[in-house]
Amino acid sequence: MSWKKITLLSCIASGVIFWLGTDYIMNKGTKPKADGKSNYAIVLGAKVNPGAVPSKSLKNRLDAAAEYAKQYPHVQLIVSGGQGDDEDEAEAVVMRDYLIEQGIEEHRLIVEKKSTSTYENIKFSSQFIPLNQEKITLITNDFHLARAQMIAKHFGFNVDVVAAPTPKTIEFTARARERAGLILQKVKLWR
Repeated sequence: MSWKKITLLSCIASGVIFWLGTDYIMNKGTKPKADGKSNYAIVLGAKVNPGAVPSKSLKNRLDAAAEYAKQYPHVQLIVSGGQGDDEDEAEAVVMRDYLIEQGIEEHRLIVEKKSTSTYENIKFSSQFIPLNQEKITLITNDFHLARAQMIAKHFGFNVDVVAAPTPKTIEFTARARERAGLILQKVKLWR
């Protein structure tokens, strides 16, 4: 077999291993499932459409958060997300308003509106969590949970999760992009 074929086969095998490995990591990120034992849950922001309307991804996160908050009324929700250049309002403000419309009491909602990344979502949200709270719940789309857990553990938290479904229309793209995000985040945290 020529070196070109060996190189090609090696590249293909590496790609398959990378794809399957990151898929395994993302799927593993949907556990452990939250059970109300944490007093604080961080709801991670996502795109806000024109008119301050949650994107489908964000709506799914918020619906999962509302359901969880109704099931566990002692949990405080930290809605986290800043305002992008193309957004009419900070993600966290839109998130708060949506959850209030879903029947979640405003006093249960903490607004963090400075963050511009998942890392900042967790870093800035952690400032609202008392020091004696070692466990938190993360609420985001299923594909996003593994990286979010990695970051939360970096900040010293034990984590459980609520997995919101990823809209089918963006699932392939979101998961493909998240594969690179997992690797890059791991490298940044190692530094």
